[in-house]
This record gives sequence, C-alpha cells and structure tokens, in this order.
Amino acid sequence: MTLTTRRATLGATLTLPFVRGATAQERFPNRPITIYVPFPAGGATDVQMRSFAEAATRHFGQTVLVENRPGAGSTLGAAAVARARSDGYTVSQMTLPALRLPHMQRMPYDVTKDFTPIIHLTGYLFAVAVRTESPYRTWQDLVADAKRRPGEVRLGNTGANGTPHLTLVDLAAREQIDIVHVPYRGEGDMTPALLGAHIEGGAGGSGMGQLVDDGKLRFLNVWSRERSPRWPSVPTLIELGYTDMVVTSPYGLVAPAGLDPAVTRALHDGFKAALYDPAHIATLRRLDQPLEYLNTEDYAANMLATYEAERQRVERLGLRTG
Repeated sequence: MTLTTRRATLGATLTLPFVRGATAQERFPNRPITIYVPFPAGGATDVQMRSFAEAATRHFGQTVLVENRPGAGSTLGAAAVARARSDGYTVSQMTLPALRLPHMQRMPYDVTKDFTPIIHLTGYLFAVAVRTESPYRTWQDLVADAKRRPGEVRLGNTGANGTPHLTLVDLAAREQIDIVHVPYRGEGDMTPALLGAHIEGGAGGSGMGQLVDDGKLRFLNVWSRERSPRWPSVPTLIELGYTDMVVTSPYGLVAPAGLDPAVTRALHDGFKAALYDPAHIATLRRLDQPLEYLNTEDYAANMLATYEAERQRVERLGLRTG
C-alpha cells in the first residue's frame, strides 16, 4: 500500500458513518471520557496527561479520566482503543512507538484503518541523566568508559523499542560502543533505579528535571534542536556532533475508527481548549514540553507521514523483534 493510499484510508475514518454511539441529537459528552495513557503513573507523560485531563474536564463539563496502561513499548493504549466502542468516550494517547512497532512485529491493530485521529498535542524534551556523584561529567566521559568496558555500562530507558531506547541504540552504533540496555515500564520506574545506582545512566524525559534542579541527577545531553532554557549549560546532540539527531517523540490523541464526524469535532474542540488552558500550559512549561497543536486533518496526515518515516528508520537500523 502506498503512502497516498494509506493517507486516503486513514482520512476516510474521519467521515465514516457513526453507527454505534450516541445520535447526533444527543449532547456530547454526557458521561465521563477515558484517556488511555500507555505509561505508568509518576512519569512526565502521566503528569502532563493528568493536567490535560483536568483541564478537559473543565471544558467538557464532564469528567475526563486517565487510565494508565503501561507496557509493550507504550503500545497498549493504541491496542485497547482500536478495540473500543466508537462512541467518543474512549480515546488514547498515540505514541511514536505505536507507529513504529507495526514495522517490527505483528501488532493487534492497523495504523491505517483502526483509528480516528483527533488532535496532536506535544512532544518531549529527552535527555541522558546520571547521578550527580557519577564520574561521568559529560556524554563523552560515558562514551569513553563504554569503550574501555564494553558490555558493562548499563543505561536505562523507558521501554523496549521506545524512542529513548532506540535513540540509545542509534548513538551506540554511531560511537561503536557496546552498552547494556535496561528497559523499564516508564520514567517513573526508571528514575528510582537510577537514583539507587542499579544503572549508570538513563534516557528519559524532562520528568527527571526536578531531580536535576534538586542536585540529585545531572543531564549529559538534551535531544531537542536547541538547548533548553531551563538547563542552558547542557549540550544538544547536534552540538555533540550528531548533526541529524533531533528527537522529541511527539504525540496526540486518537479514537477508534468510524467515529461520528460531529463527535470528532466535539472532542477536538474540547481537547484544543484543554491544550491551551493556562493551567495545562504551565504544566507543559514545567516539564519543558513544547505545545505542538495540529487539528484533526493535519494530525491524520502527520500520523501517516510519521508511520512511513518510522518504517524507514526500522529498515536503516535493521530492527526486528518477531
């Protein structure tokens, strides 16, 4: 299937007849909405999405719940929403790994057929962190130690085949170093392991930032295009010589395929109001996450372009899991 055909197929989910949910005459929403968040409680994503859900509750006039579904490389939300009733009351965060893993293994959903894109939200500020007492003062120190001790330096990540994991794989390949990749279910699980010296370093999001500010962790690099204003002394991957590496793993929200266009619009409008809610904007700033709004149509096109880009990445890195 060509990218053009995939775009047409995915776009069609925005206009399919609505046959299983509320009728057009009923007010939407008239009961709670659930958002699947495929990460454990406590990490940056969970914090951001709960702030977003609180704002959405105010704008919808109905409770918006967060249900954590961690595991499987942050794809369990997409897998669950693909099977959910298409009535607008169940949506999921669509992560970058959920668009990547179908190119690596059989998944219980089809990106081009099983979802109604709603809205694109934000991305992450990723970084590699170490404890403040670590001998690694810079990323180059870590690389040098990994070359001296192949197969001994342990670096945590927020999930096997997730963006932090695969970026570390990419960096290790470029530096020709052998590191031990230690996957966790999310940042909330990885950070205690890092603080407890079970791993030498960890790649995750800016949810670790407060620990950096508190002097317990140190960032060795950030993966944004420009340095973070919050940590201006920390170099980007571009500055470290990886001139094509900007990694933010942006995400949005999707519903099951076949959603009534009127319900899709209602979800988009309520979620857009929540995205721009001052309390939520403050959370994004605290987490150093950019606001990256895309409307429904643009997000549908973006999903397919990203899906294709991830296919190319998987092929370039030679990644397969089954």
